Amino acid sequence: MNFVPYAIPIFLLMIVMELGWGLFKGNNTYRVNDSINSLSMGLLSTVTKFVFLNIGALVFTKISQEYAIWAFDINAIGHWLLAILLYDFLYYWFHRISHERQFFWGSHVVHHQSEDYNLSTALRQTSTSFLTTWVFYIPCFFLGMPISMFVSIASAHLIYQFWVHSQHIPKLGVFEWFMVSPSNHRVHHAQNADYIDKNYGGLLIIWDRLFGTYKAEDEKQQAIYGIRVPLQSWNPIWANLHIFAGMLRDIWHTNRWSDKFRVLWSKTGWHPEDMVERFPQQKSDLEQFEKYNPQRSSRINGAIIVQYLLLAVLHFWSAGQSTVLSSALMWAVVIAQVAVLIVIGAVLEGKAYARPFEYTRLLGLSSMLWISYSAELISSDWFSWGLGYLMASGILMRVCVNGDLETQGSRAQNQNQIS
Repeated sequence: MNFVPYAIPIFLLMIVMELGWGLFKGNNTYRVNDSINSLSMGLLSTVTKFVFLNIGALVFTKISQEYAIWAFDINAIGHWLLAILLYDFLYYWFHRISHERQFFWGSHVVHHQSEDYNLSTALRQTSTSFLTTWVFYIPCFFLGMPISMFVSIASAHLIYQFWVHSQHIPKLGVFEWFMVSPSNHRVHHAQNADYIDKNYGGLLIIWDRLFGTYKAEDEKQQAIYGIRVPLQSWNPIWANLHIFAGMLRDIWHTNRWSDKFRVLWSKTGWHPEDMVERFPQQKSDLEQFEKYNPQRSSRINGAIIVQYLLLAVLHFWSAGQSTVLSSALMWAVVIAQVAVLIVIGAVLEGKAYARPFEYTRLLGLSSMLWISYSAELISSDWFSWGLGYLMASGILMRVCVNGDLETQGSRAQNQNQIS
């Protein structure tokens, strides 16, 4: 059983509660732009599962049916405990290799891009996990773990990791010795030299203690969150692809054939020698660290929040309809959601292309809606609801784009007055 859909309302409630607590205590850990981007990445991760083939599920089923050498008993508590231990052990190695090897880091990096650390960061998930993650859990199925048991454990394991993404929970004494906690997971998300690539555990921290990757949080050393070469973008597509794009660039341009092959399996951060000078990477100065934080007006931020909430309604509706929608309609719904996320990112960055992209989005989705209705792929009720959504979404984006133009005009006027 997948417990995650049932936990989402609790996740959102806890985010609101943490935000309120931070404001009350004078220690707010949220920014509108970063939090919306994290939530957008989580939504995009879920959306991609609607249309991309789940390679892992096919492999798992094949192994379970033909190659299993043992069998877990789903009715035995001891077998459940053993399965949890096995899953958490494999998760540790998946997580560790996802940090230490470039190809796997290309997928996992999404979760670490946020320069804030709060419960919304937990929802910041990759959309490319179908390429990498499933490989590490193949042993579960050679040992005969039923898929229903695997899904239940995997989803509960993911839910457990939500609460540890908080700065408001202190060290928890003896609990820290055995279990992953907010304190030792803060270390994991930090880019400080002493903290980086530590504490990979998902449920149990004992694996880090056994394999030498444990680091306790030092209260005298404040954690600096994010990745060493900052993304500096709110574009959800680029966030998912920038490492892979850099790898392809290195493969294409490097002169040595051995380096072209080495790029795929190299340690994270490695580049061919001739690429280091040609495409230098600027790491953050941790002594004078500044978060990526392009400023938008309160009106724009408010409109973006409402836009995201409206998109969330569309998303949850489409998730509920995923089993009855045709492939073409599901792709249309996915494209509609991805287009909104791209425009939201562009508005948060203040990009000049936000306005033309928004017009293109509205024109393209309106055309898709009309074609679907004319071809009798959707009913008149669906057409009306779709049109209503596009109108509301378009109005909100108009507020954002026009507000951004006004801000740019004011800045230009102030500069003229100064000069």
